[in-house]
Amino acid sequence: MNLVLNNHSSQIIDKAEVIVFPKRNFIEANTTEVSLNHLKNDCTIPVFAKDNECTISHYEFINSAKEVVEDILNYKGVLKPDIRVSHVIKGRIPTAIGKPAKDLLEYEKTIYYERMAFVIEVPEISEVINGNKLNLTIGGVRSYNQENLFSKKSMEKFKVFVGFQNTVCTNLCISTDGLKEDLRVSSIMELRAKIYELINNYKKKEHLINMERMFRYSLTEIQFAHLIGKMKLFAYLSKEEKQMLFPLVMKDSQLNIVVKDYHTDAHFSKSENNTISFWNLYNLFTEANKSTYIDSNLERNVNAYAYVNYLLNSVKKEELNYFIH
Repeated sequence: MNLVLNNHSSQIIDKAEVIVFPKRNFIEANTTEVSLNHLKNDCTIPVFAKDNECTISHYEFINSAKEVVEDILNYKGVLKPDIRVSHVIKGRIPTAIGKPAKDLLEYEKTIYYERMAFVIEVPEISEVINGNKLNLTIGGVRSYNQENLFSKKSMEKFKVFVGFQNTVCTNLCISTDGLKEDLRVSSIMELRAKIYELINNYKKKEHLINMERMFRYSLTEIQFAHLIGKMKLFAYLSKEEKQMLFPLVMKDSQLNIVVKDYHTDAHFSKSENNTISFWNLYNLFTEANKSTYIDSNLERNVNAYAYVNYLLNSVKKEELNYFIH
């Protein structure tokens, strides 16, 4: 993919009026927003216990991605990562041993976060679909719970992605080729190289075409109700039956959010004639996925993208489909 900083007006797919709303979180669940400086200056760095070798810290991961984006784009502006963390791991300095927790002073406390997700938006590279401005976005996830920190230093696991973020709702739009969900590296230099590789291999044009066509096809309310019912039934099918169908990962709690938002969402609810476009359906799915934990959020976003395209292809070709026929 060639990433070029162009004038926004030359990249619009749908020239409908652009809709932009106040910033919201790209993920909710049990996360907290933190700054890059906080991760750099206030957090300890986990080590591999048997040899005391450092892991790649959250700060180094985010900063490496930021530097790669700046290098590829020859970016002269300021890229500010949006960072969310969860599962804080607390500790204390040696001189505070035995001290009641309520009496600890701030300098006596240590913390790091087991899970972290971040996105870096590049507003100069954007597209518009159905009036929704989509900004190019690069980001990643790190979960220390997926590392064996009780062993010697080994390959470390990261997730990185490149795609778009819908500025209406901050939903992430990630395609299959835009995500590396099991990236294993042993150094920061190797991590940067893998991020370069992901961005350069990302099929931006194909991703946008697939999202743009979502707006051209719709489901009736009866079809939508049938779809939700079949998605709820999917979880209770036998292993053999599931293997014959699309590998759906959305859970019942997310489907309940989708049903509610079908009626109430300010931007992506059903239309006046009770139909819903696949674009709106896709955004209901990605909005519901914000309630998932950091370590499974990206995979569920990619699954939602692939699933909506799978459904759309069935409707377009008038093929029989377990979920909508």
